Amino acid sequence: MTMREISRTFCIIVLIFSAQMKGQHSDVFKPMDIFEMESVSDPQISPDGSQILYVRSGSDIMTDKRYSNIWIIKSDGTDHRPITNGQNNNSQPRWSPDGTQIIYVSGSSGSSQVHKRWMDSGETTVLTNVQTGPHGISWSPDGQQVAFFGTVPTDAEFEVGLPEKPEGAEWAAPAKVIDRHVYRFDGVGYLKGYKHLFVLPAEGGTPRQLTSGRFNFASYRGGQTVWSTDSKHIYVSTNLQEDWEAEGRRQSDLYQVQAKNGSMERLTDRDGPDGNPVPSPDGKFLAYTGFDNKRMATQISRIYTMNLKTRKVREVETKLDRGVSNLTWSADSKSIYFTYSDKGNTKLAATSLKGKNSIQAESLGRGYSVAKDGRFVFITTTPSIPSDLAVGKTGTKGTKKITSVNSDLLDHKELGKVEEIWYKSSLDGLDIQGWIIKPPGFDPSKKYPLIIKIHGGPFANYGDRFYLEKQLMTAEGYVVLYTNPRGSTSYGEKFAQLIHHDYPGDDFYDLNSGVDAAVKKGYVDENNLFVTGGSGGGVLTCWMIGRTDRFKAAVTVYPVINWYSFVLYSDIPWTAKYWFPGMPWDHVEKYESKSLLSVVKNVTTPTMVLTGEADYRTPMPDSEQYYSALQMLGVESVLVRVPDEPHGISVRPSHHVSKIMHIMGWINKHNN
Repeated sequence: MTMREISRTFCIIVLIFSAQMKGQHSDVFKPMDIFEMESVSDPQISPDGSQILYVRSGSDIMTDKRYSNIWIIKSDGTDHRPITNGQNNNSQPRWSPDGTQIIYVSGSSGSSQVHKRWMDSGETTVLTNVQTGPHGISWSPDGQQVAFFGTVPTDAEFEVGLPEKPEGAEWAAPAKVIDRHVYRFDGVGYLKGYKHLFVLPAEGGTPRQLTSGRFNFASYRGGQTVWSTDSKHIYVSTNLQEDWEAEGRRQSDLYQVQAKNGSMERLTDRDGPDGNPVPSPDGKFLAYTGFDNKRMATQISRIYTMNLKTRKVREVETKLDRGVSNLTWSADSKSIYFTYSDKGNTKLAATSLKGKNSIQAESLGRGYSVAKDGRFVFITTTPSIPSDLAVGKTGTKGTKKITSVNSDLLDHKELGKVEEIWYKSSLDGLDIQGWIIKPPGFDPSKKYPLIIKIHGGPFANYGDRFYLEKQLMTAEGYVVLYTNPRGSTSYGEKFAQLIHHDYPGDDFYDLNSGVDAAVKKGYVDENNLFVTGGSGGGVLTCWMIGRTDRFKAAVTVYPVINWYSFVLYSDIPWTAKYWFPGMPWDHVEKYESKSLLSVVKNVTTPTMVLTGEADYRTPMPDSEQYYSALQMLGVESVLVRVPDEPHGISVRPSHHVSKIMHIMGWINKHNN
């Protein structure tokens, strides 16, 4: 019996038992199904467009860990099979320029290393033996070299000469000396060094470090190396100013790093972030994204091209009032593929260098890849599809889904049906988009309790995508409402900037009006309303219950509570410069007016506070402050701490199960 079969058998037993205990049918989504869910990511189409590599991820119920393997499928959807197996977290597959080999990262040798596989024979070899955690791997266009980013350990510059302990003595662990601004990062932990660029021969050997210093040449969580067309240079986006950590993602320039000796040339120099560099196949241009920094809380990225001979820069005027990302050139160097979101729907588009756009695909998840002949693959997601591969071809209409990785689970489940809604904000009549999920077996003549789930960010969006946690909520008999209040992305820059220096603020009216709109449908019990959200959604959950008592219960998940302490404690301190007018000690009243402690005295709603203990984005002390305030005020409340979990609480599958069950347990407790 395979591990998956063992997992499925255990889940079936648990589901049958749960159904007997709750009197529910076993054909709806349950928290234990999290162990059975699979996801697809990082699709890579072969140079000739005939085959696709992708990463397929799942969970093991016995070890409580997530794992990933590399699968291959032909572009017509046939010959679908894995090319790695086990629980070694195989990832980042990349085709060689001629399509005969691939490289990928695997932990099969005990630590993460770059591997190479010959596609005709299946023979595999390990290319590296490094301690840097390689990521962002890529082939040089001539197929002779491989580039990657890795972490180079760096100690603090300040040190003291501590005495040596006596032989055989057992002393406590030594003190940690920290001398950098951002010294820990959510999902990564305490930082041990800086991200630098490496190259090595494609046949293996000793990697050469091309960059150095107390700077990052990739983000803490990753990044993609990008070669010049002639294989002589690698393009990077970084900030080499002294205050780079305080600026975060809002300041960066493009550099050209010579692969032979590491010498660097600065290509861009403006106040703003330039990133996502991609050279044209003919070697004449470099496309990238960026914007002129106006110190707004959010701005949309635009497409630029640089003539690599003259260094002349021009904007590709797509006339889209939407942020763009994920650039790829067409094989003839005449157009650029990119992704953008519009009204919650992520799209793949192509633009000519004169800005003439054409939509290639909709309902995108994260990731796409284009072959030389114009065939492309992308991750697709809809309200009923978590993630699958779909294919299309430039110049032809329509796309085709070629995988169904969760059909074995979802074909036997009844999911909640999703309905799109638009309504007016009670504040100023602003049009707000939202979605309602109706519970399985929905009967319009009945009255259902409602949960409004608020997205984080706040500069993010909900859309016509699959939402696991919302489906689990609706499976327990709730109508689930989720909306995109002012500040959400995909509605234009002006809409997103309505909360500039004013978050949380008028978004309250947009959310509250959404609840009113749902109640008007006639099937919502207005005496059984509940509110929850995570991160920025946790902020707004506390904001809602601080301004209305209409909710029977609330669950705030990893929220920001005290903005003053947040900008001093979080791993994104740049928010002080962009989400606020300046430093907290210079704008005390502003910070206090947006603190959730400023409205906590109004709260009467029974409230759960739920946060991971390893969350460095919205750290645990904020949750502790809010819980303590609720207790002092005599509000029914509970604090749930999830050990070893960063922001999101999903590293361990069992913790993800625990997260949703605690949320629903609290809401069910207060549901009439």
